[in-house]
Amino acid sequence: MADIKAIVFDVYGTLFDVESIQKACEQHFPGKGEAVSSLWRSKQLEYAFLRQLMGQYEPFNIVTKDALSYALEIHECSYSDEVVQDLMDAYNQLLPYEETEEILRHFQDKKLAVFSNGPDEMLDPLLRNAGFRDYFDAVVSVDEIKQYKPTTASYAYLLKQLHVRRGEVLFLSSNGWDIAGAANFGFHTAWINRKGAPADRLGHKPNMEYNDLNGLIEENNL
Repeated sequence: MADIKAIVFDVYGTLFDVESIQKACEQHFPGKGEAVSSLWRSKQLEYAFLRQLMGQYEPFNIVTKDALSYALEIHECSYSDEVVQDLMDAYNQLLPYEETEEILRHFQDKKLAVFSNGPDEMLDPLLRNAGFRDYFDAVVSVDEIKQYKPTTASYAYLLKQLHVRRGEVLFLSSNGWDIAGAANFGFHTAWINRKGAPADRLGHKPNMEYNDLNGLIEENNL
């Protein structure tokens, strides 16, 4: 794949461990941290997809907050506005995967970009808290076009920001639906399948599949 000029990373679950929010949830709700954080994530994605279908876009931070409130109510957690804000703030301090920084350093000869459903007010503090912001040539959010991934319009907007051809883009995500969307648009794709899950039946397979981001270096084909 010598023609690759831009490597694009999804953020949540790809560069940063969304499950690391479990610790903050557990601190507020002992014994329920895992259940709350798991439902929070699934509802976060569900709400984004449903709002896209309904034509009722809301920024991902609003969707994330709504999903959190739902998860807390389902698990009968008593909470205040201060607790919700504390957990939302914790989402801006998710832990990066241990290999993330090494990968970003390794590919500084390529154009590196982030493409996320998160708005700038979520992405900027997250990347800066981890010390990663300066590794990227572009940080692109769907909030700029108000079209959540995996819509075709979202990937088309990304391509316009990168100033390369779609065949020159390698898109990485841990989310199978995101990989399918990017492949459908015509990007080369690498699925970071951290949990060894079966591929989603969405009509597209990734060009590459790795257990973690280290696979990019180990394959040595870029």
